[in-house]
Amino acid sequence: MANSVKYLNSPSVRLIMDNKKLLLIVLFLLILMYLTGCDTKFTFSLSSLNYKIKSGREITFFIASDPHHLSKKTYNEGKAFDWFLNSGDGKLLHYTDDILDAFTMEIENGKPDILIISGDLTCNGEKESHLEMAEKLKTIEKLGVQVFVVPGNHDIENPWARNYFGDDMIKIDSITKEEFEKIYEPFGYKDAISRDKYSLSYLATPSEDVWLLMLDSAKYKRNRVRNAPEMGGAISSKTLEWIKECANFAKENNAKIIAVMHHSLLDHNEVINEYYTIENNQEVVDVFLSSGIEIALTGHIHLQDIKSHKEDDKVIYDIATSCLTAYPNQYGILKYIPERGFSYITSRVDVYAWVWENDIKDKNLNNFQKYSKDFFWRRSYDKYYDKLLEISKFSDEEMEAISKTVADLNLKYFSGFRNIHMHDILNTEEFKILLNSAPPSIKNYVMSMFDDQKTDNNKIFIPQKAD
Repeated sequence: MANSVKYLNSPSVRLIMDNKKLLLIVLFLLILMYLTGCDTKFTFSLSSLNYKIKSGREITFFIASDPHHLSKKTYNEGKAFDWFLNSGDGKLLHYTDDILDAFTMEIENGKPDILIISGDLTCNGEKESHLEMAEKLKTIEKLGVQVFVVPGNHDIENPWARNYFGDDMIKIDSITKEEFEKIYEPFGYKDAISRDKYSLSYLATPSEDVWLLMLDSAKYKRNRVRNAPEMGGAISSKTLEWIKECANFAKENNAKIIAVMHHSLLDHNEVINEYYTIENNQEVVDVFLSSGIEIALTGHIHLQDIKSHKEDDKVIYDIATSCLTAYPNQYGILKYIPERGFSYITSRVDVYAWVWENDIKDKNLNNFQKYSKDFFWRRSYDKYYDKLLEISKFSDEEMEAISKTVADLNLKYFSGFRNIHMHDILNTEEFKILLNSAPPSIKNYVMSMFDDQKTDNNKIFIPQKAD
């Protein structure tokens, strides 16, 4: 008996018994958390719920997408950059500095509450371009504007990052995921009330009434072993679970959520949508609808377009804002009007006003609207002319007629105009040649521009649902 008492009082036995008590306490707490509905997977920083915009106030959001900033430190006016610029899709890469500075002046004059940039902040993820973009965003924040960003498919681990000097294209390093987070930490990440563990997504609360679900839809994990950046996007199942928790938390706080991501949620073109629409879009649509998310702000496709998807009495709108640094060089203005809903329109950057203000002599900038339009038209014309030339079965007249028709239509299409705005081209000789001679891929693309959901994709009003 004495030996038994001595054994039970030994330090090792007491330690085992203490550990068992501790385990029982932990188990009890876990059961209690489960029964009370607490989820240990997701956390929300309640201390960050210090809203800058109080409930009941009208809110103005400026939305820019795909600025594709390219630092002037990465190129000079040699053959290499000339080829790169003129083989592109119409982005004015040699004027991104000027367009962004003109846009900043519009922000100063327009005094929005919030600026959202939905990805592709840089041309090809060059570190210098990112650092300069961050400096420009700091200037905007000093104007009293809250800034929120997410990455696009061009921004992280991009194998296309280059310097263009003389005749040479020199490969340079792009930034990592961790570097993106550090560089843009002041623009959403530091004030996030929740961060997704599996991506660069975060939940921000700039106002009491409207929260922002900033979603990282880019796929860059394998870019280091590729010779081109992954163009497509997706949202993982784990991130979707986090989105549900964010939506539930917003409902508990009587807040509406706007989702922002780089890739399209819905198809904006029935022919050209692969790698533009996120791969698991039906899954994401289902989660958004069940979570009460009605608006997704997107970019990537460089097309000004608004699509909607309805199931039963629930509707979701995908508003794609076109590329800031390509014609028509516009951005979105979203207004939240309490008890009424959301109003969206577009506005074109008034580069000439900035040029005049700063006494800049550059002849292209002094005639910017025409220069940008002509540049975009020429890139479009050359793209389709080169495609037809490769096929080697068309006459010069056919190639010119087809390329001109597509270029003319693209000016209106990418600006957000459809249907009756385009019908004047139907009776032209060039359009008839296109219908008779163009290969199916081009013909199908042209016909997809007509009979859109909307005639003018530059405006929409989304009424607030009754509670």
